Amino acid sequence: MPHLSRRSFLATSALAAAALSTRGLAQPESSGPRRTLRKAVMYGMIGPGRSIEDKFKVIHDCGFEGVEMDSPTSLRMEDITEAAAKTGITVHGLVNSEHWRVPLNAPDEQAQDRAIKALETCLRDAGTLKCSSILLVPGIVRDGLPYDECWRLTQKNIRRLIPLARDLKVKIAIENVWNGFLLSPLEAARYVDEFDDPAVAFHFDIGNVINFGWPDQWVRILGPRIVKLHIKDFSRKKRDEKGLWEGFRVELGEGDANWPAVMKALDQTGYSTAPAGNWATAEVAGGDETRLRTISDQMDKLFAM
Repeated sequence: MPHLSRRSFLATSALAAAALSTRGLAQPESSGPRRTLRKAVMYGMIGPGRSIEDKFKVIHDCGFEGVEMDSPTSLRMEDITEAAAKTGITVHGLVNSEHWRVPLNAPDEQAQDRAIKALETCLRDAGTLKCSSILLVPGIVRDGLPYDECWRLTQKNIRRLIPLARDLKVKIAIENVWNGFLLSPLEAARYVDEFDDPAVAFHFDIGNVINFGWPDQWVRILGPRIVKLHIKDFSRKKRDEKGLWEGFRVELGEGDANWPAVMKALDQTGYSTAPAGNWATAEVAGGDETRLRTISDQMDKLFAM
């Protein structure tokens, strides 16, 4: 998710969506490949419920199997583990909650050390929760934070934690965001490949590339490097008419993602047909139970294209 928008965007439920009548359509009606994608949401999208367990029950009832959460966090790992066990919800991944505030390419070593510590905490929490990956925005490119230095420093600092990631069996998954870095799929693939280690992979956000690219091309080029998906859409028309961030104010399937092409690419790479099922996590405006059911139905419709 782009900078400073993840929590506020997910907590918003201003989008008044009419519920789609496609609940349960997980497979194409044609004789195409059998898709096994597992639906999840971001924890910040869940409006109802006072406790973690209550929130997990809500998303389970709305048709989701999993959730992504933040770390470092004030929530207790014991409470998350207990809620997951009681509800059957899988906490499949964590998002590093500090990577925008303190990036791995921060201009001084003390700040970099704080960034590394936050990443270590995220990895250890993921190990405790038996997550398969953590999401990382590796760095930020802007005036004073040069592109080449971002490449060098982030790779250097990520490498420091690869042994821990291996030990915990948690992948460090790089996400494509609006951070001025890794602006093409070829570059993103090269960045991951230079680690030459299966502990580093890619967390592909479909909506984030639509402003300047085509998601199906990214899927095809990144291929097996992709270990997680974020599901959202983006409207270039709304962007052009109302402003950049308004592009995200669109329902799943109503933007410019070209979902049939995206699903075809996911089929071709094997992501959508893996026997054990790979995760596809909605990262859109959340809300009450009605809203969450609508999102679940929308995802079913997309995955059947």
